[in-house]
Amino acid sequence: MQLILESLFNGVAIGSVLLVAALGLAIVFGLMGVINLAHGELMMLGAYSTYITQLIFKQVSFLKPFYDSYVIVAIGIAFLVSGTVGILLERTVIRRLYGSPLETLLATWGVSLILQQFVRSVPLAYGSGLVIALFFGLFAPLFISDDLLQGAKGKLIRASTWGFSALLGVATGGILSSLVSKLSRASARNVDVTAPSWMRGGIDFVGITFPKTRLLIILITLISVLVVIFFLDKTAWGMRIRAVTQNRPMSDCLGISTETVDIITFGIGSGLAGVAGVAVSLLGSVGPNVGGNYIVGCFMVVVLGGVGNLLGTMLASFSIGIMTDLIGAGRLLTIWPEMPSPLYSTIDFFATTSMARVMIFALIVIFLQFRPTGMFPQKGRMVES
Repeated sequence: MQLILESLFNGVAIGSVLLVAALGLAIVFGLMGVINLAHGELMMLGAYSTYITQLIFKQVSFLKPFYDSYVIVAIGIAFLVSGTVGILLERTVIRRLYGSPLETLLATWGVSLILQQFVRSVPLAYGSGLVIALFFGLFAPLFISDDLLQGAKGKLIRASTWGFSALLGVATGGILSSLVSKLSRASARNVDVTAPSWMRGGIDFVGITFPKTRLLIILITLISVLVVIFFLDKTAWGMRIRAVTQNRPMSDCLGISTETVDIITFGIGSGLAGVAGVAVSLLGSVGPNVGGNYIVGCFMVVVLGGVGNLLGTMLASFSIGIMTDLIGAGRLLTIWPEMPSPLYSTIDFFATTSMARVMIFALIVIFLQFRPTGMFPQKGRMVES
């Protein structure tokens, strides 16, 4: 019984990482029909945001007393960083490729390579400054009256806004570079995020030790899911997003700004990828390729659960997580030693993490032969097209 409970917890923990990583992809891929291969790199930016936040809290004197709370701050920063980059990606690349899945796939794959090389070649201090410049450049016009943004005067104000944002970004990069020496040099090496003291160790319950790090990841996942459900079901913009998803032309006729809906949807989906990056950074080293380790699993979750269905995404995440632990860690052989010999030999052959992933992928392919639309199919723009 203890082994089963331990396996269920590990499965839920693995599934939570997949769920929080796939949640953003489920929104972007499921609701908008966009195959975003740069989703893993948006997770990578969230992981690097956690690393930078940790260093700032560790090096800056007036933030040192609050070092143990840097993870909480990093969640918000990672959401804003990945959301800002995602919005820039939507406005510059994706918007011109709606309805062209192959071109979108190739374009986002190219963006993913650019982002990987960016973190290798640019010091993180100036990369942070660039993100801050983009953030203020994109969002500052929202706080300026529409009357002032019309005509030639509006163009001058927008140019001034971007100029100020650029100066702010350069200043931020310089300040961070001088305060934290590790951020002043570009490096392709992996870096480590150290968990604060209150996250170390575990909690003993019914003879099982539950690691605090994994419990926090489960909590982050639970909060993220509840916030997304509340936003989509209870807020005006959530209802507009669902309306555009169901019938874009009709929503446009009713006065819903579909372009704004696209920006918000992509921004939220990308921001959730950043939150997933925080969770990933707590499990291992952070490097330019960290997102690539999760992107295939994210697509497996979204496709298995049913494109655009959050309930299906949750069930698929936990199913894959539990199966990964049962097969990959060899627990199924221990729990059920009397299984038929051919089945025992097969499970034993796949009893490693990488081989378990191969077996689960094969099972998903077989499942999709009978239910090509996944567990819970849902209509979306991709289906309408």
